[in-house]
Amino acid sequence: MLYQIKWLWENMDAPYRRRHIIALAISVFTCLLLVVNPALSQRLIDEVIVAQNPDPLMGILMLMLVVKLGREGLRYLMVIFLEKDSQNVIYNLRSRLFEKMQYNDMRYYDQHRAGDLMTRMSADLDWCRHFLSYIDYRIIDAICTFLFAGIYLFLVNWKLTLLLIAITPALLLVTKFFSKHVRPRFVLMRDKLSDMNAAAQENIAGNRVVKAFAREEYEKERFDEKNRAFMDSQLRINKLWLSFFPIIELLANGMMLVTVFVGGLFIIRGEMTPGQMAVFTGLSWALSNPMRELGNLINDLQRFSTSAAKVMEVQFANRAITDASDAEDHPQMKGAIEFRDVSFQIDQKQILEHVSFAVQPGQTVAVMGPTGSGKTSLIQLLARFYDVTEGAVLVDGCDVRQWKLQQLRGGIGTATQDVFLFSDTVEGNIAFGDQDLTLEEVRDFAHRAAAGEFIDHLPEGYDTIIGERGVGLSGGQRQRIALARALAVRPSILIMDDTTSAVDSETEQYIQEQLRNLPFPCTKFIIAQRISSMRDADLILVLREGKIAEMGTHAQLMARRGYYWETCCLQYGISGKEAV
Repeated sequence: MLYQIKWLWENMDAPYRRRHIIALAISVFTCLLLVVNPALSQRLIDEVIVAQNPDPLMGILMLMLVVKLGREGLRYLMVIFLEKDSQNVIYNLRSRLFEKMQYNDMRYYDQHRAGDLMTRMSADLDWCRHFLSYIDYRIIDAICTFLFAGIYLFLVNWKLTLLLIAITPALLLVTKFFSKHVRPRFVLMRDKLSDMNAAAQENIAGNRVVKAFAREEYEKERFDEKNRAFMDSQLRINKLWLSFFPIIELLANGMMLVTVFVGGLFIIRGEMTPGQMAVFTGLSWALSNPMRELGNLINDLQRFSTSAAKVMEVQFANRAITDASDAEDHPQMKGAIEFRDVSFQIDQKQILEHVSFAVQPGQTVAVMGPTGSGKTSLIQLLARFYDVTEGAVLVDGCDVRQWKLQQLRGGIGTATQDVFLFSDTVEGNIAFGDQDLTLEEVRDFAHRAAAGEFIDHLPEGYDTIIGERGVGLSGGQRQRIALARALAVRPSILIMDDTTSAVDSETEQYIQEQLRNLPFPCTKFIIAQRISSMRDADLILVLREGKIAEMGTHAQLMARRGYYWETCCLQYGISGKEAV
C-alpha cells in the first residue's frame, strides 16, 4: 500500500505536490477548529444560560459563526486543491500509460485483452484519482479528529474520556477483521469487471460478424453471464460490509449511551458541569465516527490498492524488444534482406525452422504456403515485432537487433489483408506515416494504389471521414487505401501481406505495374496465394510447416512440379505444361 502511494506521489508534478501538502495541512487545521465551537458551547451553557448572564451571549455566538464560516471556507479551498492535484496525477498517468502501450511488444498485446487494458485506463485510474481527492484526506480527518477531540475531552474530564476511548479498540478489531476478508473479494470483483468490459469491447468490434451469423441472442446471453458475475461479486462485498456495519454502529452508539449515562452521574455528583456534559455529547461522535468511518475507508483503500496494482503492471511492464545499447545508426535503409538460418518459437510452439534466403535491394521476394505455415511471422521478424529464437534477420547486412527500432520500422511500409483504418479523413489515413505530405502527393500515392478513382467519387473526396475500421468502404477499397498509406512513407522495404486479395484481376495488374515503376528504390516482400501476384518476383518461397519447401523463380518452381506447380495448375485450371 505504501509503495503504491509513493508511486502516485511520484507521478504528481512538483507544484501540485506542494499544493497537496497545503491542502492536507488545511485538513489538519480544520479538524482542530472542530473543538472550538463545543468549547464555546460549554461557555454558553455555563456562563450564560446557567449563570443567567446574557452579556457574553452575542460575543460567543459571533465567534461561533466566524469559526463555522472560516472552517467551511477552508474546507472548500482544500477540496478544490485536492481535486486539481488528483486530476494532474491522472493526466500524467494516463499520458504515460498510453505512451507505454505505444511501445509495448506485440507479445504484450497477445497476452492482454483490449477490454482489460481499457479498464485499467479508465476505472482503475479513477480509483487512483479517488484516493488523492478523497481517501487520503478522510484518513487524516479521522485520525486528527480523534486525537484533537480526545485531548480536549481528556482535559475536560479524563475519567469519562478514558471510559469512552476504552471502547474504541473493539471498533479497530472489527475493521481490521473486515479488511482482511474484503481484499480478495475486491480483486475478484475487479477481474469480473475486466471480463465484462472485454466481452462488451469484443462485441462492439465484431458486431458485423455477430449480425452476419445472427448470434445476437448468444452474445446477449454471454454478456449477461459476465454482467451477472460482476454483479454477484459486488453483492458479496456489500453483504460482507453489511454484516460488519451493525456491529460498528452498535459500538459507536454505545459510546453515546455511555456518555449520557456516566455523564449524568458525574453531574449529579458534582464532578461535571452541564456545559462540560454538552461538550461530551457534542464531541463523543468525534471519538466514535473516525472508528466507524474506518470501515468505509478500508473498503475504499482495498479498491484503490487493487486498481493501483493493475495500473502499475502496465506502467512497469518490461519490454523485450528494445534498442540495443550499442545499436548502430542507419540514416538511410537500402533494402537488402537476409534470413540466416532463422528459427522462431512462440510459447514453445515452433513457427519457423532453419529459414534462410537473401534478397538484394530493389528485388522482389514472394512467399506462399498453406495457412499456418509461418508466412506472416516472416514479416513480423523482419520488422522486429518479435525476436528470432535462433539465427538472425539482417537488413543491409546488419542484424535487425542492432538497428534502432525507429529507423528500422521507419524504413518499412506495411499493408496487410486485415486492414485497420482510423476514424479520420481519407487524406489523414494515407498520410498517417508522413504528416508532411501535400495533398498532391497523397493523390499520387492513392492513384498508384488504384484508389484515386473511387476516392474522387466519395461525398467529400479526400476529406471524407472514414468510419471506424473503414466502415462504409468495401474490402478492396480498404486494402487500396492501406497500400497507398504504405507507399506514402516511401519505404525502402514494402511488405504486402495479401494486400490485393480483395481486388479484381484488372486492378491487381494495374497495381503491379505501378509497383514496378515506383519513383523511389524499394525492395518488395509479397505474401500472397495468387500466382498472378508473385510470378514476376525475383525469388519465390514456398513455406510448409515453418520450413522452406521450395525456393526459386516462377520458371524454376514450375519445373520442379511441387506445391507451387500444383497451385498454379489449380488456379488456372490448366495442365502444368500450359501453365508454364
